[in-house]
Amino acid sequence: MTDPTTPLPPLPEQPAAEAARAGGAPADATRPAYDPATDPDNTGVPSAPTSDAGAIGRGFFSALFDLSFRTFITRRLASVFYLVGLIAIGIGFLVYLVNGIVGGISLLWLNTGAGISAIIATIIIVPLVAFISIIALRFVIEAVVALIAIAENTERTAQHTRD
Repeated sequence: MTDPTTPLPPLPEQPAAEAARAGGAPADATRPAYDPATDPDNTGVPSAPTSDAGAIGRGFFSALFDLSFRTFITRRLASVFYLVGLIAIGIGFLVYLVNGIVGGISLLWLNTGAGISAIIATIIIVPLVAFISIIALRFVIEAVVALIAIAENTERTAQHTRD
């Protein structure tokens, strides 16, 4: 409930959406306003052109054979490494599970208690080790990708301070 005697504030000169698009930059600004939709690494740090103009359009193989290590390929390959790691962990899980159960069954004929213990231990330990391996794989890949992101953002910051 508003009091009719209270004066309303004046309306702005332009709608908020237009002011946000303009970014409050002066008309003679040389750089466009930051657009989060075009941020390649979702860090919130605007990307700036690198000093090496040829590095912008480089393909995967030219980056792979870059002997100066100015271009990182780790972020591009992180999902591939994770998928290969998951497949390797899955294959290891199946091999150890089958071997443990078969070994436990073969022990049943010699010593029933040892065979049952081996089967139960296999059913408990192998999935637990596989789960911990998946977590460790994810941690390692995330740590490497984070280090690469830090290196890229540090390089961008250094370029902005030189300007």
